[in-house]
Parts: sequence; structure tokens; C-alpha cells
Amino acid sequence: MKTKLLIAGVCSILAGIGTAQADGDAAAGEAKAAMCGGCHGADGKGVEPNPPLTGLEPAYFVEQLQAYKSGARPHDMMKSMVSALSDEDMADLAAYYATLQ
Repeated sequence: MKTKLLIAGVCSILAGIGTAQADGDAAAGEAKAAMCGGCHGADGKGVEPNPPLTGLEPAYFVEQLQAYKSGARPHDMMKSMVSALSDEDMADLAAYYATLQ
């Protein structure tokens, strides 16, 4: 019984870690999204050849921005666009675009 409780507790903590990175303020993200509009459209629905940003899972969105920033996902323009973004900025943008369809 104690083992099951311990496992459940650890899983709960680990699940919280993944979602904490993506928790953001959608209103703050909307204010920060202007820089994205030039390539992804003012509504975030994408402008060829750039993909849409709307409706993406926030954790995935943040993961991709972090990959651009670190260079793990190479793209010179995106790297320069996200280089100054904090983790909070990324979470806010993710929260905003997740609200759009």
C-alpha cells in the first residue's frame, strides 16, 4: 500500500513539472505575440511557408521555442526571434496561441 502511494505521489510530482513549464498568461502572451505576426499571421493561423501557431498544446509550443533558442532545432530566423524570450515569455505565448482556433 505504501509503495502504491509513493509511486502515485512521484507520478503526480513529475506530471506537475511538465505542465508548470507551459503555464502562462494568455493576456500577456497576446501582447507579446505581435513579433510572431509578421511570419505566422496576425491571427497565428500561418502564412505559407510558416506553420500555424494556433491551437498547439502549450507544453509542445514551449518545447519548440526552447529548441529554437538552444539551436537543437536549427532555424536562423526563429533563433534570432526567440533569443531574448524568457521561459515566462514562452509560456505566455503558448497560453495565448492555445486559446486561438
